[in-house]
Amino acid sequence: MTRVDFYILADQTTDACMRFACRLGLKALQAGHLVHVHVDAEQHATHLDELMWDYPKHRFLPHQVIPDTQEIDSPIHISCGEPLHSEGLLINLSNCVPTFFGRFDRVAEVVVGETRDQGRIRYKHYRDRGYPLHHHELDDWEANQ
Repeated sequence: MTRVDFYILADQTTDACMRFACRLGLKALQAGHLVHVHVDAEQHATHLDELMWDYPKHRFLPHQVIPDTQEIDSPIHISCGEPLHSEGLLINLSNCVPTFFGRFDRVAEVVVGETRDQGRIRYKHYRDRGYPLHHHELDDWEANQ
């Protein structure tokens, strides 16, 4: 069964979610996992694409923004649509629970002040369906880069 981790950041803006997604992607990559980052809009995919070229500082994350028909040739991909694989880590940066989340080994839900209400709704969704939930409160997560 898919494990769901909620990362509650002390930050207030959604930009922190994107930076944290880069950190999670790096950890997953180092562990040899594929990563799908699900976003709501192409502008979010573009912003995340730009971040992954140099975040964390001086670290390039091999990634690509995936249209629905393109083959994957990098371990991290970013998309507004359906993933092209069903394993590894799903980092959900969208406002709702993706219908395909159960295909992944793990789901990371990143919550900041701006998205706390949507985070509660997503938490209830997973809880009501019996998925194992884990909760991580993170304050100064960018201090140790």
